[in-house]
Amino acid sequence: MERQLSTTACSVFNELRLEGKLCDVVIMVNGVEFKAHKNILCSCSSYFRVLFTSILNNMQKRVYNIPGISPDMMELIIEYAYTRRVPVTTCNVEQLLVAADQFNIMGIVRECCAFLTSHLSFDNCIGICSLTEIYYCPELCQKAFVFILHNFENIFKTSEEFLELSVMKLSYMIERDELNINKENVVFEAILKWIDHDPEKRNQYISVLLPKVRLGLIQIAYFLNNVKNNIYVKDREDCKPIIINAFEAIFHFNMSGRSSSNFRNPLCRPRLPYNILFAIGGWSGRSPTSTIETYDSRAAQWVHVMCDEEHPRAYHGVVYLKGFIYIVGGFDGLHYFNSVKRFDPVKKLWEQVAPMHSKRCYVSVTVLQNLIYAMGGFDGYVRLNTAEQYQPETNQWTLIAPMIEQRSDASATTLSGKIYICGGFNGNECLFSAEVYNPKTDQWTMVTPMRSRRSGVGVVAYGHHIYAVGGFDGTNRLCSAECYSPVSNTWLPLPSMLSCRSNFGIEVVDDLIYVIGGFNGFTTTFKVEYYDEKTREWYDAKDMSIYRSALSCCVVPGLPNIQEYCAPRNKF
Repeated sequence: MERQLSTTACSVFNELRLEGKLCDVVIMVNGVEFKAHKNILCSCSSYFRVLFTSILNNMQKRVYNIPGISPDMMELIIEYAYTRRVPVTTCNVEQLLVAADQFNIMGIVRECCAFLTSHLSFDNCIGICSLTEIYYCPELCQKAFVFILHNFENIFKTSEEFLELSVMKLSYMIERDELNINKENVVFEAILKWIDHDPEKRNQYISVLLPKVRLGLIQIAYFLNNVKNNIYVKDREDCKPIIINAFEAIFHFNMSGRSSSNFRNPLCRPRLPYNILFAIGGWSGRSPTSTIETYDSRAAQWVHVMCDEEHPRAYHGVVYLKGFIYIVGGFDGLHYFNSVKRFDPVKKLWEQVAPMHSKRCYVSVTVLQNLIYAMGGFDGYVRLNTAEQYQPETNQWTLIAPMIEQRSDASATTLSGKIYICGGFNGNECLFSAEVYNPKTDQWTMVTPMRSRRSGVGVVAYGHHIYAVGGFDGTNRLCSAECYSPVSNTWLPLPSMLSCRSNFGIEVVDDLIYVIGGFNGFTTTFKVEYYDEKTREWYDAKDMSIYRSALSCCVVPGLPNIQEYCAPRNKF
């Protein structure tokens, strides 16, 4: 363990070292001398402690030759011993980690690991992961490996390091449930790219790697054309049983769909999602609910989350920011809230944070540049045009410029550094107007109105457009949808939803726009559907377990305990 020195002591001893005063040891590295104090070096390194106190060395010895290190690195090591600071750069981080490992200076090891973690990229993550096999850096190893799993598709397409993986490492990666891919054929294509890098030596491994692909999840046409008839597969005897098993798995999967019984077959078990959709609270039956469900998009199943959220609420806002889910404002049937709570999805703990300046039911919320914005709503007396922002670091809400219109039951999103809020109700009529907020100027500006009046609308950004879906026009619940282009300042019609609804949740998951629950004009619903921009069609998704409207949703990425929010994957 490193001994901690006071700032004053560090400064005094370092001045003495630089002046060559009271130094009792000379460290020699390739002919370069470094004068120092034995006690200071011992305070940060067990290597020096053993070196200076060993019975094999004369206690009066002053000069020590240190092998296996450059003078530049030794200078940084000695400087760290005195100042407890070290400049880590892309040029020196690997050499510095080697030196810190040699001298067992854990403070420098931690600095290097933190630097490498913050600089993980598609190009270097595999190399960094390999580095942790040589030097003991368990946290860095875990973070690098998770980064690889979460970004696998980009890495295999762009990284030179991917091509140099051993068959064992590649096999271990692609068999993991945590491998983040939208389509299973990505894994097969990664295997082919790896083999093609050295086909004469690597083609023999196809029978080892192919069973790691969830072949039962691949479309039959792709399987027949690209897998079964692949040059590395079709003529190999050891691949024939794999192909037969895959045919059976595809048949059963197509017959029964994503049923939990299929999860027992490793060829059909879905990967874990990277993004998890949370649906929180809402109005169910005759009262609000505190129910939380999560949607496992890879398994197409909803999961009930058990936690101690004691207070039901509806017509609230929900956002995710820096590891926490925030629930903003709302209504419990009696009270209108200005309170804000946040949920830690890793620890499953709730915490009250600073309240807003105003009570806000039917509030619109969004996140921009690591700040939470709450806009409009109803305080129990009037529809609001006020807006405010929350900074988690200071736990403070600050008022920003008021909107141009009073809006409750509107919906907001962010795109290209600006906030867009659309529709809502002003106390007299449902609105088709929309406005945009520029945080640089603290100003709201009206944009082209929507094609329909929409209160209880769902608004979400996807690609370069703002999507406005469903809502209530003052007479009917709507199925219609439209999208706004900030470039042309125009709204264009989209295909209509399968079900009309207002006051529902809306989020983007895996490039699909999901709408969740809501009120259809007659009853609350548990119906869920999604829009695929590529096909320009709406599709039914798995229903929630309870009917509810006035709920709010958010998407949480990269949870380390993702299994707790997903359908169970049974492994045999």
